[in-house]
Amino acid sequence: MKYAAPIKEIMDRYPDFKLNQIKDRYINQSHIQPILNNFEKDVELSKIGYSVNKEPIHLIRIGNGKIKVLAWSQMHGNESTTTRAVLDVINALIYLDTVETRDILNNISLYCIPMLNPDGARKYTRFNYNNVDLNRDAQNLTQPESRLLRKVFEEVKPQFCLNLHGQRTIFSAGLTDKSAVMSFLTPAEDEERHLSAKRSESMKIIAQIASDLQEVLPGQIGRYDDGFNLNCTGDTFQSEGVPTVLFEEGHFPNDYTREATREFVVASIISSLRSIAIGTYLDFSVEDYFAIPENAKNFNDILIKNVRILDSIKDVSIQYSEKLVGNKIEFIPKIEKIEDKIDKYGHKEVDGEGKILELEGRKTPVENVIVDKIFLNREILMVKCD
Repeated sequence: MKYAAPIKEIMDRYPDFKLNQIKDRYINQSHIQPILNNFEKDVELSKIGYSVNKEPIHLIRIGNGKIKVLAWSQMHGNESTTTRAVLDVINALIYLDTVETRDILNNISLYCIPMLNPDGARKYTRFNYNNVDLNRDAQNLTQPESRLLRKVFEEVKPQFCLNLHGQRTIFSAGLTDKSAVMSFLTPAEDEERHLSAKRSESMKIIAQIASDLQEVLPGQIGRYDDGFNLNCTGDTFQSEGVPTVLFEEGHFPNDYTREATREFVVASIISSLRSIAIGTYLDFSVEDYFAIPENAKNFNDILIKNVRILDSIKDVSIQYSEKLVGNKIEFIPKIEKIEDKIDKYGHKEVDGEGKILELEGRKTPVENVIVDKIFLNREILMVKCD
């Protein structure tokens, strides 16, 4: 892949440092503990507390630089790709000896909470054990996980924060037919969304990332709306004068396991750390940030066009929901909309050519119904995710 020169040497060696023992969407504390144990001889690893349901929460520190960067992942338990990616990055910093890794380790002290919400990760849910969204608890601090993050923030006193998340398959990079594989946000620090000097710094870091990844993700990098919500962690930290970058990993074509996306998250984190380490982000402008297209909800997982339902020609959209079954995530297809014309794109698109669309047992399709099989003129159309 044609990564920009500043991160190319590291990313060319991604197969060498990728942690293949963690893969796919379902990652919990039990999966990462052996990796943390193995890291312990090379990093400063501390158990900083426990979740509501008494799962351990860890902090990793690596690097000896004066610039303190705080990163945290899996604040939402069903957003696991950034956890895999940030552990890959730490593995790269341990084992690779390149100009870029030396720049990072010599100039940055990286503090990382790889899994802030282990209870949510265990159950594969956005919320913690008490059914609280930790990313709406930055002010009230009602949950032990929120208080732990706040405590680390106050003790470390970072100069930069990296807030690592995942997003649904519905997002496009602008009003286009390109899915938003990576999206970013520099959170607002007040209702008026003022462009303070510190907020501008996080915008410039994002512009650096977009530049470094533009050749491998042409047209597939998006920017989130910056509506202010002080209950959100990023908005809180930004409002306290700490440049904060929100990462949102998204859907790469035919990659529901997010293993391809994982590589782009790794590249994005490395790009951000390198630019912070040597200050290259200062070569960019806030205009470069605002040139990144704002995300739109322009996709369905499956779009079936021009099918006959009763006596009308319709479009049918299908969206997957994610469900933990045993130790694996299953993607459950549900009919979302049946309309004369659906003005979206599908990650999978089918032209029904006027054929009759029916469900199993020759039932007429309706919205909000889970579907295992769809028939076009009685021929099976597979809608399950492989």
